[in-house]
Parts: sequence; structure tokens; C-alpha cells
Amino acid sequence: MAEKVKDDNITQAQTYPASGLRGLTDAEAARRREDGRGNNVRIDTGRTYWQILWQNFFIFINVVLFIIGVFMIVLGLWGDAVVSVGVVMLNVVVNVAQEFRAKAKLDRIALLTRPQATIIRDGEERTVDPSEVVLGDLLVVSAGDQMVVDGVVVGDGRMDVDESLLTGESDHITKREGDAVLSGSFCVTGSAVYEATRVGAESFANKLTASAKQFRITRTPLQMDVNYVVRILLLISTIFGLLYGASYAVRAVSTIQTVQSAAVIAGLVPAGLILMTATAYAMGAVRMAGRGALIQQANAVESMSNVNVLCLDKTGTLTANRIVLDEVVALNDFDAATMRDALADYGRSTRSGNRTSDALADGLDGVARRVADEIAFSSARKYSAIAFDDDARRGTFLIGAPEFVRPLLADDSGIDADVMARWADGGLRVLLVAYSPQCGALHDADERPAPPDDLRPCALVSFRDELRDEARETLAGFIEAGITLKIISGDNPHTVAALAKQAGLPGDLQVLSGAEIDDMDGETLRRAVEETTVFGRITPEQKERLVDTLKRNGHYVAMIGDGVNDVLSLKKANIGVAMESGSGATRGVADIILLNDSFAALPAAFREGQRIINGMDDIICLFLTRAFYAAIIILGAGIIAEAQLFPFIPKHASLLTLITVGFPTLALAVWARPGPPKHNLLRSIIHFVLPAALSLAIASLAIYAIYLMNYYYVPETLTLAQEQLAISTARTALTTVTIFMGLILIPFVEPPTRWWVGGTAYSGDWRPLIMAVVMLGVYGLILAVEPLRVFFELELLWWTDYLFLATVAVVWALVLRFAWRLALLERFLGINPADFMPEDDAPPEENAQPAAVDGRPS
Repeated sequence: MAEKVKDDNITQAQTYPASGLRGLTDAEAARRREDGRGNNVRIDTGRTYWQILWQNFFIFINVVLFIIGVFMIVLGLWGDAVVSVGVVMLNVVVNVAQEFRAKAKLDRIALLTRPQATIIRDGEERTVDPSEVVLGDLLVVSAGDQMVVDGVVVGDGRMDVDESLLTGESDHITKREGDAVLSGSFCVTGSAVYEATRVGAESFANKLTASAKQFRITRTPLQMDVNYVVRILLLISTIFGLLYGASYAVRAVSTIQTVQSAAVIAGLVPAGLILMTATAYAMGAVRMAGRGALIQQANAVESMSNVNVLCLDKTGTLTANRIVLDEVVALNDFDAATMRDALADYGRSTRSGNRTSDALADGLDGVARRVADEIAFSSARKYSAIAFDDDARRGTFLIGAPEFVRPLLADDSGIDADVMARWADGGLRVLLVAYSPQCGALHDADERPAPPDDLRPCALVSFRDELRDEARETLAGFIEAGITLKIISGDNPHTVAALAKQAGLPGDLQVLSGAEIDDMDGETLRRAVEETTVFGRITPEQKERLVDTLKRNGHYVAMIGDGVNDVLSLKKANIGVAMESGSGATRGVADIILLNDSFAALPAAFREGQRIINGMDDIICLFLTRAFYAAIIILGAGIIAEAQLFPFIPKHASLLTLITVGFPTLALAVWARPGPPKHNLLRSIIHFVLPAALSLAIASLAIYAIYLMNYYYVPETLTLAQEQLAISTARTALTTVTIFMGLILIPFVEPPTRWWVGGTAYSGDWRPLIMAVVMLGVYGLILAVEPLRVFFELELLWWTDYLFLATVAVVWALVLRFAWRLALLERFLGINPADFMPEDDAPPEENAQPAAVDGRPS
């Protein structure tokens, strides 16, 4: 009978016959599922389709524009309503379509990473989906398995459980018959059977889900920049709206003009910027899914662009997570054949197998013997042991890392250091075997490991790690991307260094062991992690400390792991990456999962993140410039002109946005190239945005004033039709010159030649310039086709007017280039220009031609 556990919410386990655990029958399980006692687990890969639609459609600025659109329809301004709301709707449709597509693909891929449960039904073990588990089922867990429901341990199994995902404490807790286990924890060592006592919505993991999701929401630097920009512009548009509303009320301006002005002012908020960010994330996630990486956090790909240090857990990442027995050398007076037979039986007899025991079982022909007690392997202890109590095999054999086994020996003489050194230098995994004639208990009264005190060294064993086929090419991709590599392993540091050299890491690799790390204070370790490439004999806690130290040194750290011993460091890193074949707990805390264990997908992820942030840098520059110059023009026009002479109508503002920002930014996102981020938000605003917006607004206001003076403020009396024509002509001239200058800005954000360098660094990409020319042609087509011109309420000017406006735009571009190159605004503000001037260096090779990753174009 299982004892009553301390958790009152978990019921007492059933009594099972001593002959074995048979579990429920299929009929009993079916009845319990029908009664609502099944583990109805929902696969949740993020937002639902309805949430995606809601969050994209019903954002504040969209609601404002929709309300204004309704007013326009009521007033009969159908064309204005279509144009004002149409641009927003187009962005919403594009974004929702991308996210729907990404979600559908991620949902399909997520099925591959869903943890499975092993249950006992009718006395047989079965592997099923967690949703098939019912209350009272018996579940079998071993090292690396995650608990999918709450329960109580039954039978004679014993396991060490890590509840760090639940409590944050990394200490392993021993669980045996009668002890409670919680969903969300995972088995580190050993194996056991437990009875499901809380399933579905009642399980601990499902109760934790809602609050856990809240804590998973993190903002990247790019997201914070975008939110900051949108809030500032929302505040500006609100102030403008209140001022113009009060002014119009005093001057008794018509309702139609008031609604039109409100639509233009609301358009100052760059709603498209938020949508472009989400679209870029969705496109990145879909691209990476095609390359074998499942993005669990929407912003993970973009966040990768900040990574400058990559930590790899050698086993399962650099190597193929498989080892092969290489050689057995007997020590002291032990016979080599006897040692091979003992190790063969060891591999067959263990109840908590790992890769070492599997390699022994595969490489040697042994027999399962009766075991009195066993110490399961732990990444913290670095050894395991079995006490045989069999007529053919008696005594205790302990096998583990030499550094951890030696302190347990009564006599450490006879260990062949030359053999160990030769194996380690050859990249082999070296283990030391010790023997004691005792065959009693291997645990003390508190269930802590207690090996015999008369252990003697009896053999050295070497294993060969299988290096991943793509390891060399992948590591070269990381190095080419400018990312510093750190190899962290629980194995001998010299063995790891030899493997790292085989994988292509250049130079004389500095190594550091876990024992040396324990002797270091914080400051010493901060210096050591910068100089060291290979860390060996590292415990999970030390791995977490290394990642934390790298972060404290100012690095943006990505951590790759596959085992349960990597969970702490994955959680500590800025970006956690797990293998598909890794433990469920590791996948659960990872931001990115490498499907099919495709290690080669990661260089593409780094470059994809750089592509996203570089594209968004250009997009933010254009959106901010448009919003700032539009705000200045609206403010300036309100000062120099009468209330009825509002500079833009909704159709003009929408056309201006679509031609100079809408289509070009979408193209810039697609054409963005990988490479280190070019600049930050503050630099963009001070060096690029403010000079461009101020100068463009001044030039546009001057044109608006000139045309108003020539056509509106004239001595003779104008008829109403002539007055409307004069105002429309001035607005057309303003819109035209602003479009000309806005299009010139596009090649300035991605300079195709050195002449264009001033606001940003040289890129050598001609496509943005071609895009600007195409958009100019689109505007020319609108002017030439009368139905389109009439729809957008544009006037056909004289050819001399267009020549004059084009000349103004060219002169403006020359002045702006001059201001950028001399950093006039920075000098005026007393800022060091060197901190903001773009680097006018030759473009890297990857900018001259799109880089290739894994043999494919980036």
C-alpha cells in the first residue's frame, strides 16, 4: 500500500498485486474518459485564429480610423472613406494572412515536439498522447521524461526529480513509493511508475499555464522602439486633434472638413509600423520552419540578431548524442577479460540506463544480473554504480568521470595517466571504473548516494563520440557571422577541446574545468570566460553560472542544449535553443526548437534575425520621417493659412503614405540583408529622421505658401469654384513635391552608390532606387489617367510646375545630403558627430551579393 502523501489534494494510490503493475483496462479508461476524468490537454502553440484577427484589427488607431470612415460614409464621402480605411485594411489583411499561414504551419510542426506518455494498460506498456491519459492510469517515466499529469509514485522504482520549472530551485528531489509528483517536473535520473491523480484542468501544469503565459511575454529592443515611437506619435496626434477641434469649433468650420482633417491627423500614428513588425516576425518564423526550426516565441528570430556569444552543450549538439565503446584497459591486478564481462553485465543490468550503459550493452555481450542497489547517473555526481547480488556476479562496480571517482577511492594507485592523456588528446571520452567486494545498500538513511568506502580502480574505459555531419560547416557559419563560440560539456575539457578542433574551431583553444571554476570568485570568472573557449566537467549549476557571467559581461547569449541538465542554462540565456530529440522539459523552456535535430538551421536563424532588424531599421526611418514632416506641415499650415486651408485631405495623405512608405517598406522588408545592425533608434532620429523631416517640411510648406499666394491670395475676387480650384491646386502641388522628396529618401536609407551616403551607411543595393523610380511612375500614371486623378482629387498642373517641383526636390536632396555629411544638427546640439555618422566603408561581401547559408541564398 502506498503511503498517504503530504499534498492533501492528491489522493492515495491504489494497492497493486505484488506480482506486477497491470494498470487500468481499456474499458475502465474509456468509462473514465466519458465521465470527464480524462486529461483533455489542448495543444497551444500561441494565439488562436480569433485572437490574431482581434489583435490586428481592433487596435486603437484602427478603431479611430474606422469611426472616422463611418462618419465619412454618413456624409457621403465614399472615396475618402475607402482611401483612409483602405490602407489600414490592406495592412491588416496582409498581416493576418501571414500570421494565419505561420500559425497553421507552426501548429502542424508543434505536433512533432509534443511530449508522449508511457502508460500501463492491461499489464502492457504503451506510448500514447498525453490526452489519452485518464485518472488512475499508471505512467512510466525514466531519465529525461516530463510528468504530464500529477500523481503518486507506486511500486519499487526510485527517481531524482527536478522541479526547477515549478519552484525555481535546482536541487534534485528523490521520489519513491508514496511520494507526490507534479506535472511540469521531470525525471533527471532513475525510473519509476506513478499513478495519475490529477488530470486535465486540475493538474498543476494546466493551472500554471495562464500565469506562465503572462511571464513569457518579453519585448525585444526592436519592439520597445516601435512601441515608444507609436506612443509618442499617438500623443502628438491627440494634441493636434484637440487643438484643431477647438479651432474649428470657434471658426465654425464645416463638419465635412472637420472629419477630413481628423482622418489626416489620426494618420500621423504609424499603425502600419506595428503591422510591419508583426509581419516581419511571421515571415521569419515561416522561413525558419522551412529550414527546420520551430519558433516558439514570435520575436525569437529577431532577437537572434543581438546574439554575440553562442554556448553549445557538446553532447547532442556538436556530437550526434551517440557514443560507441572504444577500448577497455584493466588496472592493477584485475583481468581484462573479467573487466569486459563485468562491464557487459553492467550495461544489461542497470534500471536507469543512459548513453554509457547503452554503449556498454551494444558493444559487449552481457547478461542481466540480480541487483541489490543502484546509484543512477547524475550530471551533478558524474558517476553511477551497481551493487550486484548474483551468484555469477557479486560486488559493487562504480563508473564515472575520473575527477569525480578518484575522491571516492580508498586507494587511487595504479591508474594509468598516460593512457588517459592519450585518449583525451584523441578526443575520446574517458571513464574510470572502480570495484568493491561489498554488495549492500548504496544509499544512506536519507536516500543520499553512499558508495562503499573500499573502492579500488579496476579499469579505464574509452568511448568515441559521433560528430555531427554538419558540425564543421555550421560552426564555420557562426564564426563568419561574428559570433563567439563557447563549448560547455560535462566531459573532460581536453577531450572536448580535441572534438572542437575536429569540428573546425580555429586557434589554440583555452580550456577550463568545473573544479577550477569553483575556486574562482566573480571577478576572476568574468575575465576567464572571455579568454576560454572550452569548459569541461561542468555541472548544471556551473553551466548556469557561466551563462549568467557572460550576460553580466554585456554579452547577448544564446544557449543550445538537449538534456535535462541544460534547462537551467537555457532559462538563464537570452535565447534558449533545444533539439527536437531532447527532453520535453528542455523543449518546454526553449525559444527555438531544431526539428530533426538540424543543427545546421541555426546559422540561418542568426542571419534571419539580422535581416529582420536591418529591414525594420530602414522601415522605422521612413515611417518616422513621414510622421514628423506631416506633423510639422500640419502645424505650419495652421499658422500660415486659414482654417479651411488644411494642407492635406484624406485621399492625398493616404496616397502619400502608400507611395512613399507603404509599398517601399514592404519591399525593404523583403530585400533586407543579414549583417550586424546598422544603427539604433536614437541615432536614427538624431542623424537621419530630424534633418530629413525638418528640411522636407520647410520645403513643402514653402511650396504650399507659394501656390496659395499665386492662386488664392490674389487681389481680384474669386468665385467659389475658382477658390476651390486654387486650394486644390495648392494641395496638389504640396502632395506632389512631398511625394518627390519622399521617394528620394528611399535610396538614402539604402545608398546604392557612395554619392547617396549621408544618412546611412553604404549598401550597394540598387533595388530601393529602382523601387523609388517605379513608385514615381505609379504617381505619374495616376496623374495621367483622368479617372484616377479625379478619384484622388488631384489637379493636372502645367509641365513647368512639375519641372519646378522636381527642381525643388533635387535641391532639397543636395542640401539634406550636405547637412547629413557635415552633421549640422549634431553640431548644433553639441553632440559628437562621430557617434552618429554612418561608416562610409566598403560594403561587406555579403552586402554586395546575398550571403549563402547551408548552400542556399539568404
